Amino acid sequence: MQTPRHLHLVAVRRIMRYLSGTSTRGLFFPSGFPIQLNAFSDSDWAGCLDTRRSVTGWCMFLGDSLISWKSKKQDRVSKSSTESEYRAMSIACSEIIWLRGLLAEIGFPQSNPTPLHADNTSAIQIATNQSSL
Repeated sequence: MQTPRHLHLVAVRRIMRYLSGTSTRGLFFPSGFPIQLNAFSDSDWAGCLDTRRSVTGWCMFLGDSLISWKSKKQDRVSKSSTESEYRAMSIACSEIIWLRGLLAEIGFPQSNPTPLHADNTSAIQIATNQSSL
């Protein structure tokens, strides 16, 4: 922000062209349905054959509309599928917290907890601080 370069101006122009070309598009939120934030996360353990790092993915829905998603290689090599899934859930939780703050700022505060759906039982138990005994 303090020292913008030519590449920054190019990026801003590209964003402006995108926004001007998509001004008629938007998300549809039907009236009468609750606008509840829902999150899903997943990971494939050691999915990258070159580095053995796992690939994390998550998506966020507001009602039935997909509003945010990401897929990225994890920063570190996970020793188990549980560790990989737990990292994915942690990254998804960070996005949930950010989205809840943003939604509150624009007038859609979330009164209920945001469910995070994951498919690894061990990671879920670790996240909820439960034991399998």
